[in-house]
Amino acid sequence: MLLSTPVSTLKWAFLMTMITTMVTSNPPEEPIKCSTNLTNCNVTNSYGAFPDRTTCRAAEVTYPSSEQDLIAAVATATQAHRKMRVATRYSHSIPKLVCPAGDDGLVISTEKLNRVIEIDKDSGLMTLESGVTLRQLIDEASKNGLALPYTPYWWGLTIGGLLGTGAHGSTLWGNGSAVYEYVVQMRMVAPGRAEDGYAKVWTLEENGESDGDMKAARVTLRLQPLFKRSITFLTKNDTDLSDQVTTFGRQHEFADITWYPSQKRVVYRIDDRVSSNVSGNGLWDHPGFRATPSLVLLILRSSARFLCLNVEEDQEAKGDVAGKCSAGKLTTDGYPVVGYQNRLQASGGCLKGPKDAGITACPWDPRVKGLFFHQTTFSIVLSKAKDFIQDIQKLVNITPQSLCGLDLYNGILMRYVTGSSKAYLGKQEDSLDFDITYYRSKDPKSPRLFEDVLEEIEQMAVFKYGGLPHWGKNRNVAFEGAIKKYRKARKFMKVREKFDPLGLFSSEWTDQVLGLKGGLSIVKEGCALEGLCVCSEDIHCAPEKGYLCRSGKVFEDARVCTLVHQVKEADTSSSINIEI
Repeated sequence: MLLSTPVSTLKWAFLMTMITTMVTSNPPEEPIKCSTNLTNCNVTNSYGAFPDRTTCRAAEVTYPSSEQDLIAAVATATQAHRKMRVATRYSHSIPKLVCPAGDDGLVISTEKLNRVIEIDKDSGLMTLESGVTLRQLIDEASKNGLALPYTPYWWGLTIGGLLGTGAHGSTLWGNGSAVYEYVVQMRMVAPGRAEDGYAKVWTLEENGESDGDMKAARVTLRLQPLFKRSITFLTKNDTDLSDQVTTFGRQHEFADITWYPSQKRVVYRIDDRVSSNVSGNGLWDHPGFRATPSLVLLILRSSARFLCLNVEEDQEAKGDVAGKCSAGKLTTDGYPVVGYQNRLQASGGCLKGPKDAGITACPWDPRVKGLFFHQTTFSIVLSKAKDFIQDIQKLVNITPQSLCGLDLYNGILMRYVTGSSKAYLGKQEDSLDFDITYYRSKDPKSPRLFEDVLEEIEQMAVFKYGGLPHWGKNRNVAFEGAIKKYRKARKFMKVREKFDPLGLFSSEWTDQVLGLKGGLSIVKEGCALEGLCVCSEDIHCAPEKGYLCRSGKVFEDARVCTLVHQVKEADTSSSINIEI
């Protein structure tokens, strides 16, 4: 049977996904590949490309499996004044956090530092190594009747990675949604002096002598007794969204909001604890995190003429805005569920099971021609969130179909994050985190549909509203000048100097982000299309395809790549520009 519409395609894809994930899955490949044993290595992220698409090189990788191994690796590198960076099992950070400076650096993988060391049920304390994944943490805690109350939604993060990037769930209750708020002790290996054997082990403890240092490094976690939650999804129009966001997070403990701006629809997650006597043992496995047949991913991304499909790659190439808007409307359904915290707080079915020769994959797996996207993620203080949302709504009113592409990636996810007194680079006030995922072309010089609108939203968030970037996501633009937004940045830098005075764990990227070396902008032809720069000249966009550098439609200080059609006047050789 020939399928002729995006609706049929997605229904078929969903059916194939359900059938396949009941059988098997294909975990992501290793992010580190070396040509000679453990030397001469290339390092990437889970998506197969950094924002600037450059290749990250390292002279060597090591896989310590104990604290003694780790101390030896750090000591040897320190004695040689060698740059070091840390890599995690799945490497889900989009920026170049993992890249050591130059080609002669050392990458230290935490893949084998993956043991839960101790769980004390009476005190609720859990001690674990930094390579333990969120899935392991949740499973082992639940076996002991315990739970980490707030976590990110994706299983594949490691405890070291999520602490290092400030990863969080969604709440304004208790100590807040950031996982670092639940750390009570950290044991850390850092470069040392010759008399220390070139490596030093630090134990940082809450309310101890080094408590102030934990505010920079922030692994023993304080857990809670396992509990149940009840989740209901309520869909409404977005007329009063800007008012609702300031109160909704205080009404429900695990509240979040998913917004589909082009549809003018909002899905409110009404999510609270309930008594363990309430019936229900629900399980949440997010569709976007499930193992998906590679053929389905190919069809959803590419042109499959034998099925007569107009899907994402075709929609972009043909300017098929209507097709995107139609397909996106399939993504907003939800249902009520009651279950235990460990079965509802996070998911990631595509990480489970044995390898299956590539029959299935995580949707973003670069080994198949699957999804390839940008992520722009930032937090805006609640007091400014209303105005920011209204600015986006103004943009949608001007260009009603401009954000249909977001619907294909589950809209704009909004999560609540409390202001932190513990983390020097944490959120400074109660904030709303905006997660925006959207199409990225395989060709860095190819603009996407409504290129200018998402660029304007990004610049509006970062520059007009002072949004703080998520450290594990974003394009270069979001990090420009970010360190100046943190009131306690100087305290963070002092702690950084204390633990790594030679800067051996720094890199070109971290030095740029921390304001120690140049800017993050990479100014070249087409740089604005990838978020490597804010355009100041037409050449930074794609003038040969009609995309020129122009002011924003709502935030006029923005400089964005706008599709401009040149129309020649009938009786002259002159032309006029018409913005689309």
